[in-house]
Amino acid sequence: MNTQQEQNKNTPQSRPNEHGTVGIQGHIKIFDPKTKEVFVEKRNAIHYENFSFALAQSIGNQQQGFIGEMSFGNGGSRVDPTGIITYLTPNTSGLNAALYNQTYTKVIDANNSLNRDPSRNFMEPRHVTGTYYTDLLVTCLLDFGEPNDQAAFDNSSTQNSDYVFDELGLRAYSPDGTGMGRLLTHVIFHPVQKSLNRMIQIDYTVRIQSLTNGM
Repeated sequence: MNTQQEQNKNTPQSRPNEHGTVGIQGHIKIFDPKTKEVFVEKRNAIHYENFSFALAQSIGNQQQGFIGEMSFGNGGSRVDPTGIITYLTPNTSGLNAALYNQTYTKVIDANNSLNRDPSRNFMEPRHVTGTYYTDLLVTCLLDFGEPNDQAAFDNSSTQNSDYVFDELGLRAYSPDGTGMGRLLTHVIFHPVQKSLNRMIQIDYTVRIQSLTNGM
């Protein structure tokens, strides 16, 4: 191989693109599917270490790592006597990261036998041909009767109630049991009470994007 051929071989145009990266972002909408009242609509924080581990487990067919649950908690904010809300920082570091105070978990994998209502608790990939991203829509419904020990009305005077939620996150499936999978995302918001007189639906969109020019 002469010098010119060697130079051509190493030009940027001739080398394969081996440095594409993956970006992940998420957005949640919490609303009442009956009245259409929107309680929360915002972006979430991604736990990149756990997400990378989960992706490797998933594509490596390790029977775990894929999204399996949505966990809820009431420890993400503080309300002072004057009503001012202080929000804590989302937990996005350490393999054992967790919600501040997890109080409820719902299985949202339609293929899991623990999912009692897969038509309303499911995940749906959405992709447009030719684009470099795919959205995963995660839908979770807390029906009127769940949790089964909730208050009758959404008029709680304290944030300490188990079902006055101000944080939630997606968890990877784990064979160790419900609520035990690695935390993949974490979002903190103003308190929203789940009570017997209302349904609450969470539409959680996770966008996975290949950050490459396609060369």
